[in-house]
Parts: sequence; C-alpha cells; structure tokens
Amino acid sequence: MNDPRPQPFYITLLRHGESVGNAESRWQGQADFPLNDTGRAQARALAERWKAEGTKFDFVIASPLVRAKETAEIVASVMNLKVEFDPLWLERDNGEFAGLTAHEVRQNFQHPAFSTPYDPVGVDGEGDWELFLRAGQALHQLLKREPARYLIVSHGGLLNQVMHAVVGVAPQANNAGTRFRFGNTAFAQLMYYPHQHRWAIDKLNDHMHWKDTD
Repeated sequence: MNDPRPQPFYITLLRHGESVGNAESRWQGQADFPLNDTGRAQARALAERWKAEGTKFDFVIASPLVRAKETAEIVASVMNLKVEFDPLWLERDNGEFAGLTAHEVRQNFQHPAFSTPYDPVGVDGEGDWELFLRAGQALHQLLKREPARYLIVSHGGLLNQVMHAVVGVAPQANNAGTRFRFGNTAFAQLMYYPHQHRWAIDKLNDHMHWKDTD
C-alpha cells in the first residue's frame, strides 16, 4: 500500500565561493563583487565532489548577486542543471557599509554601545529583525513549492537567518546569540517533513571539498 503522507523537502543551503570582496575584507552586502579565482576553484571542487558522490538536485535557486550567481552557474554546469534567480535570497542590505572595508567602517561610522534587532545596519540598511523576516519569507515561499531536492545558493548573513527561522530562534539584542557558520562554498543539508512540521539538520558548514575555507 502506498504511503499517503507528503514527501519531505530536501534542502541544501550553500554559501557562494570566495569573492573579491571577501578577499579584501569588505562589507559586501548587496554590493556586487564577483568571485575571485579561489572562489571559482571552490565551486568547481564542490560540483565535482557532488557529482562523484551521486548527489542529485531537482531545482537550483540562487541570489542574483554575481558572486552567488556565478557559484550557482558553475555547479549547475557540471551537474547539468538550470538555475532560477530569486531576489528574496539576496544578502543583507547593509546600507552605507556596502563595499567598504572593515577598517573604513570602523573609522567612518559611530557604533552604539547597545543595539536592538530592530535597528538598521549601515545607517539605513536591513537590521537583524528585518533580515530575519525576509529569510522567513524566502523559506515560506520555498515550502509552497512541491517537495523536491533543492539547492539554494545564497549568502552568509541571509543563510544565518534562514537557520534561525528553522530552529525558531529570533534575533537577539547587541548581536548576541547563536551564529551558524557558513564558510565559502560550505553548505548545510536539511530535510523538512510537512506532515509533521519537523526539521532534520543533517550537515552544517560542510566544506570537505575545500579544507581551508573560512
């Protein structure tokens, strides 16, 4: 007898490869830095690993920022897949910090002793709560689709808030609380069972294809 329960979602959350902005220690946000040669090599190494392991995806959805777009396209090319682009998976809008080095941000902006999750980042960018809500919306839209094997190619800030939404942890004041590590081309693997509203996290920050990723 066939099991009438819905099939699970298999979701892989992948951070883009190393970009020019990463290598220069910049607050990238939605500033559009391309991958560097290391980032392209990371993406190819991951694609070859997945191909050798027999990993399968039905859909690839990526942020349209070039560092995520290029990562997704490298992986998709090796694995013979098509890529969809969705702006819900963009990195945090970090306002006036976008594109600046960490040193420039420290030197040119005041940093309050205390901040709430509702305060903007970079003067007029997305604060933690706003980013958390967008991450929840991105996850909600994904789960409105058919259960399948999804590869999501996005950014460390947004993927952190997706993980917060999955585990039910709201953003904390003063940047406190849990952080989920995503090195360049590191990924998390999750399963969602809609008939039970149950999540299983199988992997987090897996970067075995590139041991010295950040």
